[in-house]
Amino acid sequence: MRTKQSEKNHINVITLGCSKNLYDSEVLMGQLKANGKAVSHESQDEGNIVVINTCGFIDNAKEESVNTILEYAKKKEEGDIDKLFVTGCLSERYKPDLEREITDVDAYFGTRDLPLLLKALGADYKHELVGERLTTTPKHFAYLKIAEGCDRPCSFCAIPLMRGKHKSKPIEDLVTEAEKLAANGTKELILIAQDLTYYGLDLYKERVLAKLLKALAKVDGIEWIRLHYAFPTGFPMDVLEVMKNEPKICNYIDIPLQHISDPILKSMRRGTTFKKTNDLLKAFRETHPDMAIRTTLICGYPGETEEDFQILKDWVKETRFNRLGVFTYSHEENTHAYNLEDDVPAEVKQARVDEIMEIQQGISAELNAAMVGNTYKVLIDRKEGKYFVGRTEFDSPDVDNEVLIPANEDTYLRQGDFYQVEVESAGDYDLYAKLIS
Repeated sequence: MRTKQSEKNHINVITLGCSKNLYDSEVLMGQLKANGKAVSHESQDEGNIVVINTCGFIDNAKEESVNTILEYAKKKEEGDIDKLFVTGCLSERYKPDLEREITDVDAYFGTRDLPLLLKALGADYKHELVGERLTTTPKHFAYLKIAEGCDRPCSFCAIPLMRGKHKSKPIEDLVTEAEKLAANGTKELILIAQDLTYYGLDLYKERVLAKLLKALAKVDGIEWIRLHYAFPTGFPMDVLEVMKNEPKICNYIDIPLQHISDPILKSMRRGTTFKKTNDLLKAFRETHPDMAIRTTLICGYPGETEEDFQILKDWVKETRFNRLGVFTYSHEENTHAYNLEDDVPAEVKQARVDEIMEIQQGISAELNAAMVGNTYKVLIDRKEGKYFVGRTEFDSPDVDNEVLIPANEDTYLRQGDFYQVEVESAGDYDLYAKLIS
């Protein structure tokens, strides 16, 4: 007997992991809505049918996904929900194990099983719904997935196992999707893929990210276009020219570099070197002196010596990235690196992460302090406590700096609108500003 009341046949979608997973959930919910299904995202008190979109990238993400499945399996056992389905990366990668270990789930689906999942939910996959999604972000920004999968051979990464080979979406479909988003109030597009720079090679036999950017920049209503997850090897340099000449393209790039020591880069199968990486970053900054560069690093990769770590540490100090994140290495089965000995102790991995982040905290504080007295265009995301919270073009939502503007009695800033502000003071990761116009 059900112990709590929820709408019959209401589907509650739970999303774990990255923005690419969130996008997939939005597509799923768009299809369900078009089929006349009641659907919500991460509702606390709605939904007798639950779909969990899992992440299987690294140990922490897998643990969170398994714990969430167990949590809802218990709810099903206790009668709080009627049906439980699991999809996404973890399910793609470990489906036989999950079916054997967690039997209260009604069915497991992989990352490419959307039509089958919809059928299990009593819905039909509608091919004509190009660009139709039920967005979960504030309506003024949205993620735009331009490709699926990855052809890169990185030794540590299990994404190709879960997402398959790189597959670009046609430019015309992406423009259609952007137009629909803009019609619903979206002003900022955040382009995502496993690798943006590979875009177009499968469809057009050449890298055409620059061409896509030009097409998206023509969409009325879109004011900012932001690039996430650009692979450094084979970076299409014509993208820099488009960024320089097209004001809608944010002076921002997320380029996960992972490491800089040549022996580690070689073992990681990154296809680059210390010199090539630095030459690319130099080209970025020569073309766009104001560009904000975000990167991601891995500490504790197999064989990473104190010398390798010192090279990495010195490089972070010298390069002065605007934004930086660090992960501890996760030993993933069926990857090339899994054949190597995971020989860096967990406590050493974490200590190295902490050391890099302490360096970056100081760099971020210095870079922010240099912005005091300057005026910037800011997009307002929300009101929180005594402040309106926004971002400059140099910051992506949820992961980067925020601009805090006092919410005085005579100040009202609307979510999703742009304003000019002057930075009055700065912290390590926040700017404090006053409204100019």
